[in-house]
Amino acid sequence: MISSDVYRVPEIYSALKERPAGCAPLEVSVPGSKSITNRALLLATLADGYSLLKGALFSDDSRHFLSCIRNLGFYTTADEKERTMAVTGLGGPVPHASARQYVGSAGTAARFLTAYLGLSHGIFYMDASEQMRRRPMAPLLDSLQKLGCQVFSVPGHERGHFPFFLRGHGFKRDRISVNIDHSSQFLSALLIVSCLSPRDFTIEVEGTHGMAYIDMTVKMMEQFGVTVERPGQNLFLTRAGQHYRAGEYQVEPDVSAACYFYAMCPLLNIPVSVRNIHFQSLQGDVAFIRLLEQMGCTASDTPVGILLSPPEGGVFQGITADMSACSDQAITLAAIAPYAQGPTSITGIGHIRFQESDRLGAITTELTKMGIRCESAQDSLTIWPGTPRPASIETYDDHRMAMGFALTGLRTAGIEIRDPGCCKKTFEDYFDVLDKAVSELNG
Repeated sequence: MISSDVYRVPEIYSALKERPAGCAPLEVSVPGSKSITNRALLLATLADGYSLLKGALFSDDSRHFLSCIRNLGFYTTADEKERTMAVTGLGGPVPHASARQYVGSAGTAARFLTAYLGLSHGIFYMDASEQMRRRPMAPLLDSLQKLGCQVFSVPGHERGHFPFFLRGHGFKRDRISVNIDHSSQFLSALLIVSCLSPRDFTIEVEGTHGMAYIDMTVKMMEQFGVTVERPGQNLFLTRAGQHYRAGEYQVEPDVSAACYFYAMCPLLNIPVSVRNIHFQSLQGDVAFIRLLEQMGCTASDTPVGILLSPPEGGVFQGITADMSACSDQAITLAAIAPYAQGPTSITGIGHIRFQESDRLGAITTELTKMGIRCESAQDSLTIWPGTPRPASIETYDDHRMAMGFALTGLRTAGIEIRDPGCCKKTFEDYFDVLDKAVSELNG
């Protein structure tokens, strides 16, 4: 049950214990991918001509991105009912030589547009929500400055964070390094705009975080007509003279959103299928489904979508998982881990302290509140089995905390989610879809 400030999670596990074996799977549809929608928006803006994005995600993040593009003078249209967005790109140039940009809490808009405008020609004021103002920007801004962009901090605000001014002068160098320990979006942003360099452009990477998202970026660049070479393990090379092609582009359903429903498979001992989710997806979060297999589930890729079946005997195992490739699902795994047989250790997630919230700290705090033993280290988290007690879960204005910890309450009565509206960042009707799924399971 949802109100403006709290969602009381319906405990359904006890009713499902009598569900007959071999029953039809729960089938769910999820919206378009946020990561793909926002990458496609920038790629379409950089292309020369009219591009139509089909199956696009409409959420706070994508609306902010679209608004920023319009504010720069690009012609755009959007049809939320048909889930389409259209952009007429100019092949690289920005129509307005000055603009004020507000990216909200959208990390992709924040990093991608900063790189684009910082390597264009003009003066741009960049601002963001209080949440985004706390998130790091310094590695990207440092790289832009070395490439010739002037960055001016706003008095009274922390350097290396929003807000700031950019004075872009194009590319003054043909090689740069960037540190991605805090966010792979810094590298994705530079890669997407790299084809605007008048010379072959090389990026040297420090760190390995989020390489699944880098793979997505490179593949989408190729889909739009620009190829990136890998002359070395930490090197990315974009040859000069390449251009993005405008056209129609189909956005995949959001695998990150699908993972909350796939996690219901071991949690509730039910088969689950999410429509049009397949293992050949561009999205790195498909790796989370493989982790659920390690816990005892069985996955098969069907024409409808991946079908996940629960473990034999209804008991799933705790695992040790390196989640550096799918760190957005660390909260999801943590939320169901108390019900596993044996402890669950999650590694490779130190960077999630610097996302929408300090996610490592938030997970530890909320599980402890429920009476679950957990311990966090610099880069990892371990959770022991236990019976969660009723609790009001703080979400820290973080959509993934809200969506992930709702799962815990499906198996334990008395869990409520504070500020459920924070899900509008990426999946604004998440709790409606969850309620519909619960209603279907109740028969």
